[in-house]
Amino acid sequence: MIITRTPFRISFFGGGTDYPVYYQQHDGLVLSTTINKYCYITCRYLPPFFDHKFRGRYMRKRELTAAADEFEHPSIRECLKFLEVEDGVEIIHTSDIPAMSGIGSSSSFTVGCLNALHALNGRMVTKRKLAYDAIHVEQDLIGEHVGSQDQVAAAFGGMNKIEFNRNEEIRVHPITIGKEKIEYLQRSLMFFFSGFSRNASEIAREQIETTPMHLSDLLEMKQMVTEAIQILNGPHEDITDFGRLMHDSWKIKRSLTSKISNTAIDDIYTTARKAGALGGKLCGAGGGGFILLFVPPEKQPAVKKALHGLLLVPFRFEQLGSHVIFHSA
Repeated sequence: MIITRTPFRISFFGGGTDYPVYYQQHDGLVLSTTINKYCYITCRYLPPFFDHKFRGRYMRKRELTAAADEFEHPSIRECLKFLEVEDGVEIIHTSDIPAMSGIGSSSSFTVGCLNALHALNGRMVTKRKLAYDAIHVEQDLIGEHVGSQDQVAAAFGGMNKIEFNRNEEIRVHPITIGKEKIEYLQRSLMFFFSGFSRNASEIAREQIETTPMHLSDLLEMKQMVTEAIQILNGPHEDITDFGRLMHDSWKIKRSLTSKISNTAIDDIYTTARKAGALGGKLCGAGGGGFILLFVPPEKQPAVKKALHGLLLVPFRFEQLGSHVIFHSA
């Protein structure tokens, strides 16, 4: 039996430039971090006593199939087929965060599933291979309208600048800043669940289709990655500029497609800003899920009171990425 633990991610800047339709022509750049909220995949070989060969359990659904390509769950089906798994297996998924929440849950599932199946077969693969394989499964085999940052973040872990080059090469650069500053940054972030669920692929489809009309906006969002890193590497007292930059980025992102925001989300964001938040963003493609806010610690009680109807979710940054936490022959 194998159990993998794969983190979810928060993308700060550069989202949208990680879609192949953009970076294959212009190069992409993203600043993101993984957090201590995880997807768990338990995987084991099934004994040959059942009238089915494969078993999958996820959310509230259970699938029993005779062949891998009979799975309704697209990631389980394509991971099994991609790795040419012939022996019967059981795959069980549990998660700290609900699906369709905007923090890369589907990609964390795919990365964790691939990692577990590799380990079950006696293979320990690199983080880079996990990332590339997960991108291939989601974009090419499933045909999802997704970018490439979530898979990389889930596989590698940590806070990183991620480059997506036109030649399909992906480079991951860990961000190294002082302990005091990283602690202040973490204390200044509030993470609220909006309660809205959405399908990232559906929202991303419109953004992908309109990419040629927003090249200047995406260039500006990409340049914000460099500016954000300069803030993190600059004087401690300038760290609040990170929050203001998040606000600038959000104003651009919500203009990319009508599906990124809505009246309810705009009201939440405006309320938070009036209560003391310097900036923020919807995590993921948009439309709902988690809202990340940059709020100086002294302003957080007021923001929490103003958004009392939303669930505040504590979190910490994490560094490990997808890894095997249990292995038993």
